Formats: sequence, C-alpha cells, structure tokens
Amino acid sequence: MHAWPASEVPALPGKGRDLRIHDTATGGRITLDPGPVARIYVCGITPYDATHMGHAATYNAFDLVQRVWLDTKRQVHYVQNVTDVDDPLLERAVRDGEDWTELAERETALFREDMTALRMLPPKHYVGAVEAIPGIVPLVERLLDAGAAYELDGDVYFSVESDPHFGGVSHLDAEAMRLLSAERGGDPERPGKKNPLDPMLWMGAREGEPSWDGGRLGDGRPGWHIECVAIALEHLGMGFDVQGGGSDLAFPHHEMGASHAQALTGAYPFAQAYVHAGMVALDGEKMSKSKGNLVFVSALRRDGVDPAAIRLSLLAHHYRSDWEWTDQVLADAVARLDRWRAAVSRPDGPSADALVEEVRAALADDLDSPAALAAVDRWAGAQTSGGGTDEGAPGVVSRTVDALLGVAL
Repeated sequence: MHAWPASEVPALPGKGRDLRIHDTATGGRITLDPGPVARIYVCGITPYDATHMGHAATYNAFDLVQRVWLDTKRQVHYVQNVTDVDDPLLERAVRDGEDWTELAERETALFREDMTALRMLPPKHYVGAVEAIPGIVPLVERLLDAGAAYELDGDVYFSVESDPHFGGVSHLDAEAMRLLSAERGGDPERPGKKNPLDPMLWMGAREGEPSWDGGRLGDGRPGWHIECVAIALEHLGMGFDVQGGGSDLAFPHHEMGASHAQALTGAYPFAQAYVHAGMVALDGEKMSKSKGNLVFVSALRRDGVDPAAIRLSLLAHHYRSDWEWTDQVLADAVARLDRWRAAVSRPDGPSADALVEEVRAALADDLDSPAALAAVDRWAGAQTSGGGTDEGAPGVVSRTVDALLGVAL
C-alpha cells in the first residue's frame, strides 16, 4: 500500500533539541534518545469514514515528533497501518450496500488526500492489515506453540497471563480493563475464555464475511492488536522509540499489542515510550464515528478552508489535552494565519534568531505547540508594531514555521 507525497522540510540553522515527552507507561516525561535513525509506529485508521478532526489532531501530534527529530539531524523511520478489514468496516459496508473493499479503498484514498493537504509527513511504510496477513499467521502459530495462546470454538485467543508485564502500559485495574474491553471491541463476557480480558488473535471464518487461509489456524482473519504487532516487528523491531495513537488506544490496543510482542520475543519493552494524544469533542461529546458527531477535514476543504488554518487550529491545543472543536477555534486559526502571512510578506523585520530557538524549545518540551505559536505571535506583533531592519528575518520565520510546525506561509 502506498502512502502520500512528502512536502519538503526546510533545513534550519543550527540543530534542534532532543525531545522530552510524556510516556503513558511511566506516567511522566522521559527524554527520548534515539540513535541516528528514530523509529516510530502510529496506529492508522479503520477506513469506513474519512479523516475527522480527532484523527487530524492525533496525526498532527506525531508529525510534530517527526519534525523535532528531523531538526536534530536524525533520520526518521515512521510506520503506520491501515486496518482495512475489521468489524466496523464490514458493518458500514453492509449498511450502505457497498463492497467492503471499495469502501476501504475510497476512504483510504481520501485520508491520503487529507494528509497531503495538511502537510503531514508520510510514513516510510504504510501497511494494510490485509497485506500483513502472511506475516500475522506465523506469529499466531508461534504464540500457540509457546502456550501463550489457545483455541476456542475455531478462534484463537491470546492469554494475557503469559506476559508478566501485562498492565504496564495503561496501569488500569482489572475492572476498568474489563469495562473498556467491552466498549472497545473486546468480548470479556464470552464463555470459555481463560481470562475475560484475553483478546482475539485470529477469528475463524464467519459466513458472509471475508476470510483468508490461515494454515493450521484455519480460514479466518486477524485480530486488531496482532495486526499492528506484526507490522511493527517486521519494519521496526522490538524496542522502537515511540508507539503513538489517540488516548483511547492506551487500553486495550497498546496494552495488548505490547504483551503480544513481549510474549513472542521474550524481550521488553515493545516500545520505549507510549505517547497518546487527547480527544477532540463536538457539542460536549468526544468526536467519534459511533456518535456521528464528526467534523471532516475533507468537508472543511470543500468549503474553502485553507488547510494551513485547519492545522493551526490543531496546533493551538496541546496534543495531550482534550478539547472541543468550535467555529471560533477555526476563526481564530484563520485570523492567526492571516497575521502571520502579512508579517512574513514584508521585506524585512525584527531578528528571528531567538524565535527559532523558542520554537525549538517549546516543541522539545512535550510538543508544546501553543507555546510555539505564541512565540511566532510575538514576532508577528513586533513586526506589525515597529518592524525591524533584518532583511532575512521574514524568510527565517517562514522556514521555521514550515519546518517545525508544518504550516506553509
């Protein structure tokens, strides 16, 4: 599966700072110290709807991670999946009387268009669940052989008790896990499971649903968590730098994925840091497909909203905060974009040397994008009130905003 085209990232003078970021597993900030190649895996969409603002906020956060790393002169090995076969996708296709593969392909294509418009840097490997199945089956077989998985009426489940580190990502108690498992695709009430929390690794073929040859597993399709594990292990290996996604993925998805990988390899940890973005709400409720309260990036673009303004609306909120999308949020972003573009359009201005370091420092401090925006606001305000005589300053500001914030002025 192909990703989307990359926008050019301008090179800035000097060198950026190492990233200090909040790690869900430790509950505090850690300083990431990747080698020459930083490795990041971000969980992708289930393509039964287009990119909404919650998606955009999540991918914006991890785009900032990439940009901070690139500014430290590292290479970035970024991997993202597409869950292009799953219950919600199949249910939507049945509801709309549409072939599920056509639905997935159309929405994935629209997602690529949205990411391109928002200047999100693309992954090096963009992998669909369906194309990953040949690599998933052997992993499930290995877990069975190791006694870390078991069969139940034609399905295969992972035993959470096989990983001594289970629970180390989310740190939730068993009851909280059980409730979230039921809400987020698990089946804790199914009879016959060794532990109610055990997640499915391989779903045996169901009538009327797609299935693939699973060898000795029988025909079927993969569970949600093992999909990401197979892709991450193949392209990044154990101990990669950042596992990313929305805060609703901490449990069960990232918890289960970590345990799958740790049981498979005997190594720990699956990722050095688990980084989670906050949720975006509309009318007081989390923006989600199940609630139908979505604001789509593609719809805003069709209405003529500049993608740079959409991106600025995301950057105005700290990536870990939960916030609400309103018309005022967008209006503020449009006004800010206009001010910035007017400021950099002048032939000279106040020195921007300090600004570059302010933006770097803000982003290195747990991706504090509101502080980075405030620094640019101050420069633009100084430009408006009195300007300056540094002929290179507007260009430096424009390149800084582009390279570190992904906004083209």
